[in-house]
Amino acid sequence: MLYADGALALVLLVLWVFALLDVLTTPPDRIRNLPKWGWFVVVLLLGELAIGPLLWVVAGRPRGPAVSLPYKGNQTIPPEYDRPGRAVASSPDDDAAFLASLKARADEQRRRSQQDDDPDSR
Repeated sequence: MLYADGALALVLLVLWVFALLDVLTTPPDRIRNLPKWGWFVVVLLLGELAIGPLLWVVAGRPRGPAVSLPYKGNQTIPPEYDRPGRAVASSPDDDAAFLASLKARADEQRRRSQQDDDPDSR
């Protein structure tokens, strides 16, 4: 029975902390039924009984998708991924200019290494 009481207390503590942080991070224009400071006080004072956090989740927390989403509705692809001419990742082995630059760089490094190793050039 002691373990169940401890587990219940831990769950209530996590719910209370979640509700407090959620109230603090939610934009004021999205909160329902009370001002932001009102919900903070309700959650803070009634958190011990789990009434405050439950009230916040049921009556104060915003509904629907978050404001920060770049699209609304039931679109499956965000608009920034559905652009013509968007750069598409490809394999470096398919890029001839990249391979040529690697070859030129390797040749230059070999040439410098041979010059440094050649005792006649000193």
